Amino acid sequence: MGIRTGKEYIQGLRKGTREVWLRGERVADVTTHPAFARPLAHTAGLFDLQHDPVHRDVLTWRTPGGDLVGTSYLPCKTKEDIAKRAAAYRVMAEPTLGMMGRSPDFLGSVLHGFAESSELLEPLGGDFANNLREYANYVRDNDVFLTHAIITPQNDRSKNSAGQADEFLHLGVVRETSEGLIVRGARMLATMGPIADEVLIYSMANQKPEDSNYLFVFAMPIATPGIRQICREPYDDGTRLAANHPMAANFEDSDTLIIFDDVLVPWKRVFAHNNVPVINDFHARNTGKNHSSHQAAVRGLVKLEFVVGLLMEVVKANGSEKFLHVQQMVGECVHYVELMKSCLVRAIAECEPGFGGTIKPPLLAVNTGRMLTSRFYSRIIEILQTVGAGGMQMMPSMEDFHSPISTDIEKYYQGATGVDAEKRIRLFKMAWDICGDAFGSRQVQYERYHQGDPVRNMAGLFMNYDKSVCEGLVARAIESTSQDILLKLQAPKMALAA
Repeated sequence: MGIRTGKEYIQGLRKGTREVWLRGERVADVTTHPAFARPLAHTAGLFDLQHDPVHRDVLTWRTPGGDLVGTSYLPCKTKEDIAKRAAAYRVMAEPTLGMMGRSPDFLGSVLHGFAESSELLEPLGGDFANNLREYANYVRDNDVFLTHAIITPQNDRSKNSAGQADEFLHLGVVRETSEGLIVRGARMLATMGPIADEVLIYSMANQKPEDSNYLFVFAMPIATPGIRQICREPYDDGTRLAANHPMAANFEDSDTLIIFDDVLVPWKRVFAHNNVPVINDFHARNTGKNHSSHQAAVRGLVKLEFVVGLLMEVVKANGSEKFLHVQQMVGECVHYVELMKSCLVRAIAECEPGFGGTIKPPLLAVNTGRMLTSRFYSRIIEILQTVGAGGMQMMPSMEDFHSPISTDIEKYYQGATGVDAEKRIRLFKMAWDICGDAFGSRQVQYERYHQGDPVRNMAGLFMNYDKSVCEGLVARAIESTSQDILLKLQAPKMALAA
């Protein structure tokens, strides 16, 4: 089949019956509900991009069977392949300004890396590793849009999954059958879950043996009976004027709690189960982290470039770009963008051997870019709040332009350097959506925890870092300063005199 159009993607969402709950009501059809309308349209647009002659060569490649499929499934044999993947990530991120973190290429990259590393699951025996390879080919060849749910609900964080108040508060295996696993319980955050085709379930690395019943890798269609999603409150439910909240109305990717009520997962859809050491090793070593972190870093760069551009336009519109301290703050943000670019250059230049003769972007480079996004983004938002000051909170409604006070709006809301009122209001409303409203707060929180616990990530970086160069320099410093260099210089002269 190969790549789908946006229309085909939306038609696919209408097949089967999915259970999605929003504000106490079950959503009859996610493809027509106003809360999902604009994000759905933007997502459909990403599918259509693959067919655009301008982008098709970057966003697609042909399988040995002749199908045209997405570049997030491209095996990397050369640096040019990694560069093509990076270019495709950029093309996919720009239409949503990096704001929609779960575009189809993110989980596509995860699953591609999983399948590429499937030999790590061979110690499980049976068909698990082959099931994963076959599923990855199915997703690739049918252009399936995935979400994932890899976090247990935060019910009692002082206890592990096995110690919760209910045995199946967290998603676990009820029993094994000849047909597959019966699973019950909840996972989060299924970002874009209401409008995704399927959900990929797995866990983070370093799971404990006592939680073995909650450790597995499998995938299921969202429309499977017994799968239920509860959406968080939307930041835009489709009833507000989009011009008043331009970012929230267009780029909200809904997050859900996903619940499984004794769902049968067929064995063909089970990729790992009942072996903590092997599954932990798989999560620690698979190349899905390399490819998905690469995608996230590229998307992060686009997002930083957008908010820095927004910052530049805000200071231009209110005339503060002439102040030295404002120039210094904007310059700081430009510095962050350039550091991100450097990480992405390393992702290609310093590629490493992968599985089966493939190569991969180095995890240190792409993970650094991903972690820096979380730190830099929140700092840029803080600066945007500072330079925007109270002006962003004083913007009128766009409806005022079509009211009896329209002349007041045009007069008193004009900006500096010839910026008229409408442009300034639209600009400042966009900025407020990014740095002041609920949508913007979610974006900061999303980036902060996009890669998991930032404390553990930084600690892990320290513990696993190749310290030889740094420690070698310290050893050299101790050795070289153990004797006064002036005495060393005098020694040859004294020998000659003797």
